Parts: sequence; structure tokens; C-alpha cells
Amino acid sequence: MPSSLTEMTSSSSAWAPVVRRPLDADQARVFAPMFKALGDPVRLRLLSMIASAGGGEVCVCDLTGSFKLTGPTISHHLKVLREAGLVDSDRRGTWVYYRLVPAAVALLGGLLDVSSLAAAA
Repeated sequence: MPSSLTEMTSSSSAWAPVVRRPLDADQARVFAPMFKALGDPVRLRLLSMIASAGGGEVCVCDLTGSFKLTGPTISHHLKVLREAGLVDSDRRGTWVYYRLVPAAVALLGGLLDVSSLAAAA
């Protein structure tokens, strides 16, 4: 059974939308940190800013001005998103650039896909 995000994204038969079958304990352990990361309004905004950034990535320097938070607090929120597998980053000199991990977001979208309910109705 897949126990990591990488294994779950590479194996489409490892999971199914929650409306088709319940998650097992291992699957829930993989998905829970992703949902927990998105459960904070600041992190949800950060993810949306990164996802919608032109060029596919954004410098942390362009994110911090949008919040009334300190740089270290923003860095903490970005670290949570990175550890959840939702974003990736590269350091270039003194700045860190963030980009979305599309497979992770697609996995969450697939998990919550309810289109099979509409088709059955």
C-alpha cells in the first residue's frame, strides 16, 4: 500500500475519490498533512499566490508584503506547505523561489472529486 505522496501520485489504483471508497489508515496519514497545511488562511493564500504566479514560480520577497506578518512567520508557513508536498522551492542567492507541485494539488482534487455522484443522479 502506498505510504507517501510520491507513491500515491505514481499509482492511480492506490486511491480513489472518497465518494467511491473510504480511505485506509495509510492513505489518511498521507493526505492529512496536506489538508492540515491548507487549513490555515495564510497558507491557503500563500498557495494560491504561488499557484497563480506568472512564470510558474514566485520569490518569497514578493509574498511577504501581502501579509501583516514577519518574514520568519511567512517562512514558517511556507515550510509547512513544502513539508506537506504542496510546494517546492529553490534558493538563489539570498532569496528562495517557490512553485506549486501540480501533482499534489491534482491528487487532492481527485480525492475530493464528486463528479461520479452527479453522473449517477
